[in-house]
Amino acid sequence: MERLYEIFDLKLRHIPEEFSRSLLSNINWNHRLISLLGARGTGKTTLVLQHIKRNFQTPGKEVLYADVNHIFFNTSTLIDLADQFYKKGGKYLFLDEIHKYPNWSVELKQIYDTYTDLHVVITGSSILEIEKGEADMSRRAVKRFLPGMSFREFLELDQGIHFNPITFEDILNHHQEIANEIAARIRPLKYFNDYLQYGYYPYFIEGKEVYFEKLLSTINLILETDIPVAEKIDFYTIIKIKKLLSIIATSVPFKPNTEKLSAITKVSRPTLIKLFNLLQRAQLILMLQSSTKGIQKMAKPEKLYLNNPNLMYALAPANADKGTLRETFFLNQLQDNHKVELPRAGDFIVDDTYTFEVGGKNKTPRQLSGIQNAFVVADDIETGFEHKIPLWLIGLLY
Repeated sequence: MERLYEIFDLKLRHIPEEFSRSLLSNINWNHRLISLLGARGTGKTTLVLQHIKRNFQTPGKEVLYADVNHIFFNTSTLIDLADQFYKKGGKYLFLDEIHKYPNWSVELKQIYDTYTDLHVVITGSSILEIEKGEADMSRRAVKRFLPGMSFREFLELDQGIHFNPITFEDILNHHQEIANEIAARIRPLKYFNDYLQYGYYPYFIEGKEVYFEKLLSTINLILETDIPVAEKIDFYTIIKIKKLLSIIATSVPFKPNTEKLSAITKVSRPTLIKLFNLLQRAQLILMLQSSTKGIQKMAKPEKLYLNNPNLMYALAPANADKGTLRETFFLNQLQDNHKVELPRAGDFIVDDTYTFEVGGKNKTPRQLSGIQNAFVVADDIETGFEHKIPLWLIGLLY
């Protein structure tokens, strides 16, 4: 156990403090059991260590961070660690790479029920495995999700330019004055295309020239390791999933024809729908459902997008269409905290209330005529007017 403390102290010593994700200050760390979810590469470990560095006196016996993939756990259990830690005065236990420990959820339930004043935070790089284990911890764990970086966070990490997050309602009601205030400090469009290419994952701080190499490696880990382990999928199904992702990447926004896809991928229609859901849970695609109510809504999605614009440049750079990049960015930035669906008219309807058409600077509201609470979100404009909002401003929500 002493070795775990040594590694913890070493990691903490090298953790950066200048920049932190916005979620760091939005988690109630007082909960007894917190599960931090998020796609590979979004910075979950860094966020946890920054929280420790800011809020605890270290080194000390009250707090411990441990990578569950460490050799210590070859001969000791999670319960062993929790028991030793608790008896030595431990109060806050942070367990990383939790999915790599067999039956972790079973032991974690026992820890939660036995050490009633011990606080535990878990995280890991396989969102699918953690989601699967969380089903065994019903009503115990509080879940928080860390998305990829917003345009606001990218500006701060890449350029050292800080802006506070802006609420969705403020963007709708005060976008012109907000955009003018920001434009007085920087030229946002100067950086926006860079963000669309390589700003969603913090890999770029290690060198922009290796960004796509690292991103493609992450995608392969998800497809070849995370998905098979979590879902008990065989090698041949993984090949079909890769083929399906390739089809989506080269066709987005993709309106799935399940009969044709079934023939191409040689999987049944119900299996195809399950694979769509699996790719979405793995943070590789986004599914857009129709806002039409009823039984049709439970069928296939109306449109499929890659999860974020960076994936378009990584998987199908020749098909990185400007219009698709815009729509992907808009959907990605809103989908975690808002309900986004496909309306009868327009590109998106948000929270059953606000209809949006997404396009370039010359986009007009003609297609939204007669629709209440309708907005145009336009690229290549620095500031907007009335119901025309700059697209880049959507990237300041978190």
